[in-house]
Amino acid sequence: MASNPKMASNLKVASNAKTASRPKPASSPKPASSPKAASNPVRWFEIYVQDMKRARAFYESVFKRKIEKLPNPAKPELDYWTFPSMIMDQPGTSGALVKMDGVPSGGNSTIIYFACEDCAVEAARAVKAGGKMHMEKTSIGEYGAIALVYDTEGNMIGLHSMS
Repeated sequence: MASNPKMASNLKVASNAKTASRPKPASSPKPASSPKAASNPVRWFEIYVQDMKRARAFYESVFKRKIEKLPNPAKPELDYWTFPSMIMDQPGTSGALVKMDGVPSGGNSTIIYFACEDCAVEAARAVKAGGKMHMEKTSIGEYGAIALVYDTEGNMIGLHSMS
């Protein structure tokens, strides 16, 4: 994301000039499995936890969605709970809370951003559900706003909204 306003403006003009001469894409999207078709390069994420019951309660409370058990007959000792809907051949991203022996939670250097209507709402829910605020809702200019919170397992997650 360009922090120089002039540079950002030039990028918009260049982008508009490129797209104006292109034909419109076909109305039926290609499957996400084709690298050229995926507009979102993130396919899957895993958030490692130590206390699955506590972690599930946190994420279900913050995002007001049920997290579903993902059976793994090949390795039943792995405890996976997915964010619905896990459809691997469709655009978008899915992922899971994972409890795995020898893999600690927290302290990682990757932040996953969850889409929100208003990231301040989910940030407040995170604190109410036992998480901790790292950064309250902050504008990132024309790209919307973000908030950063820690879940109950010590993982930092990002919340993003356009409002």
